[in-house]
Formats: sequence, C-alpha cells, structure tokens
Amino acid sequence: MKKSLLALSVLAAFAGVAHAQSSVTIYGVVDMAIEHESGANKNGAITALDSGQQSGSRIGFKGTEDLGGGLKAIFQLEMGVNADTGASSQGGLAFGRQAWVGLAGDFGSVTMGRQYAPIFIATDTIDPWDAGFNSTGGGAQAGNGTSTGGLLGMFGTPFRTNNTVNYSTNNLGGFTGAAAYTFGEQAGDTSALRQIGLSGIYAAGPVTGAIAYHKSNDAAGFAKKILFVGGIYDFQVAKLHAAYGKTTTDLNTTDTKEWMIGTTVPFGAAALIATYTHVTDNLKANENKGNQYAIGGTYALSKRTNFYTNYAYTKNDANSNAGGLAYANGVNDKLFNFGIRHKF
Repeated sequence: MKKSLLALSVLAAFAGVAHAQSSVTIYGVVDMAIEHESGANKNGAITALDSGQQSGSRIGFKGTEDLGGGLKAIFQLEMGVNADTGASSQGGLAFGRQAWVGLAGDFGSVTMGRQYAPIFIATDTIDPWDAGFNSTGGGAQAGNGTSTGGLLGMFGTPFRTNNTVNYSTNNLGGFTGAAAYTFGEQAGDTSALRQIGLSGIYAAGPVTGAIAYHKSNDAAGFAKKILFVGGIYDFQVAKLHAAYGKTTTDLNTTDTKEWMIGTTVPFGAAALIATYTHVTDNLKANENKGNQYAIGGTYALSKRTNFYTNYAYTKNDANSNAGGLAYANGVNDKLFNFGIRHKF
C-alpha cells in the first residue's frame, strides 16, 4: 500500500511539472461602436452599429510548451467576429485573424501559418490610432486601424499572409527584426503569388523607429512593392508620431506616396489623438491629392474596458480617393463614431 501511495505521489508530481511546463490562454476582444458616415455610399449617409472600430472583435487561443534547453513550442489560433451580427469576419474564415505554430528560443522564433506581415507590425507600432489607444488600456492590435482608416488603411498596408514562414529575433537591446516568406504554391512557378516581408523596429527610451518592406507578386510574377518608415518620440507630456510610405508596381498600375504626422496626449485615464495624413497618386498628372484630418480620444474605465470616439474628414481632389474611404474619386468622406471596447 505504501509503495502504491508513493508511486501515485510521484506520478502526481510529474503531472504537476508537465502541467507547469505548458500553458494555454483563452482571450478576446468585443468592440462595438455607433457611427455616422457620409461619402462612403453614393446613396447617402449611413448611421450604423459596427463591430471592431478600435480593435477587431475576436476570440483566440495561444499557448506554449517548454521543450527543455530553452526551446519552446508556440501556437496561436485567432478567430475574427462581427459582434454586431455574430458572423465570422475575414471573409468567414474559421481562424481568419491568425493560425500558426512554431518554435521559440535563444535564436528568436520561427512560426508557420497565417500570420501578420512584418510591415503590418511595423506600421501598427507607429500608428497613433493604435499606439495612442493602447497607452490607456489597449494591447489588442487595431485590426482596421480604427474607423479613421489609420496608417494601415491610408497607407494601404497588407495585414496578414497565408502559407507563411516568419522568423523574428528576440529583443536585442531594443531592436527586433522579422523576415517572412509566403509560398505562392503555384505549380511550375515559384514566383507566382509569392510574398516577401522584412522589418526592423527599435524601441528604447523616448525613441521608437520602424522600417519595413513588403513585396507581393501577382499570378504572372509581377510585383507590388511597399516601403514604410516611421517613428515616435515621447516627450512625456505628449508623443509625436511621423510616417512615410511609398507603393509601386512592376506594371506601373500603382504609384502612391503617403505621409502622416500626429500626436498622442495622455490625460490620466484619457488620451487625445490627432493626425494629419497626405496621400498623392503619382499616376495622375493633376488633382491627385487627398488629405485627412482626424481627431479622437479614449477613456479607460478599467484595464480591460474603455470608451473611444473619433472624427475624420478626408478631402479628395478630383482624381484622388485617399485610403479608399469614399465611394469614388473626388468625393469627400466624413465619419464620426462612439464606441466601447472590452478585453478578456
């Protein structure tokens, strides 16, 4: 009997160790806003209840397993949800936000599956409409860059890539880097639909800087190329954000330049965010510029729950549609919203 009890105790101890070496976290965001927009639909203004205007509503699972010797298995599965209807977002994909598995250790991490592009992470790091909101209770990435369009929308940044292998460094004195390769998976042609992404982010003291490059091929192998450079300087009383982007294609079907300057001003549990964004379509000889003026704020009720609001006015020249927010070139877009976000 004593031997049996001893054996059971040893097994229980081993089971406890194994449990301690592995962890799975269930998390999520529910984000809802009432918004009013004119210019997005040719039939007139729209007032709607929309999901995911600050952060995309979602439910996710992420975990690690300690494999010993500093090596860990890691995974993440994240499903997007349209909280206003209950339907899946990202085109109805089961785990349309993220679905990957990999290994992490002293070398950094290697992950495989559907995941954020390096240029998304770099852009999202600089964007006041995500970084600003996160300063008072954020932590979830912006998804749609808020309803202002944000840097992600105004700069045309790709969000996620399928069939991707991504390598990320560990934090090296404030620097983190990433390199991603997306398989095109086209028979007989490795360049068709292939994508390549690179990024470097430095964040130490008051300075944050980011640079990223993304190249995506079409079915014929012709490339679309996006360059992003941005930075933040924290003056304590306020943060100054600035960014520049350029998009070109091999076939000369796209040639745009974008730049943004903005600020985040904290007030205890609240924060004020304001940006000016300028977009130029270089394929048009004249009347080719769009300008967006945006202002908003957030108020944290707790570490998990906050209110937010913003107003954005996008003014387009006759041959411009900055961020694709309006229903046609030359149409101005105005949007106001008020929402609540809860994280769990």
